[in-house]
Amino acid sequence: MTSMRTSTRPLARLTVLALIALGVTGCGSGAAGSDDSAGGSGAQQAKAVRFATCMREHGVRDFPDPDASGELTIDGVVNGSGLDPDGPAWKRAAAACQDLQPAGFTGPKRSAKQQDDVLKFARCMREHGVKDFPDPAVGDPPVDTNRIPSSNAPGGMAILDAAMRTCGSVLKLAAGGQR
Repeated sequence: MTSMRTSTRPLARLTVLALIALGVTGCGSGAAGSDDSAGGSGAQQAKAVRFATCMREHGVRDFPDPDASGELTIDGVVNGSGLDPDGPAWKRAAAACQDLQPAGFTGPKRSAKQQDDVLKFARCMREHGVKDFPDPAVGDPPVDTNRIPSSNAPGGMAILDAAMRTCGSVLKLAAGGQR
């Protein structure tokens, strides 16, 4: 039991880092006064719960509920899960639930500069021990453990976590941060 708890901690930190990166790029995406703006967290939570329920009702049975703040992003849902956003069940459910999708769920599109920084981040990750770290495409999350086979190997998450700490400043640049 302890090994399961220990192995999920690096993944949790990794997921939080990725969510922070996407959250930084998504700041200001809600319209002023809308339910998805910073002032509408209760409404945001309710909308995210309705979206999660809808996704489950339309065939994605393992779709999780949002956290207590209403935070629900595709990276947070897909990373470390068996869910396939490219699969037919997901696509049908996403189409059926499109009107309920919370702001920022799919994340904002990266600019050319941000994509260049994401590719620098991927190179940094490979240079710091994660040899199979892929170059994320423009619409892909910066970190997707489903596409990093070594993360499932013994000690793989520890290596990934260490590389994330080393390369985190590069990921921050991709999220629009400054050096």
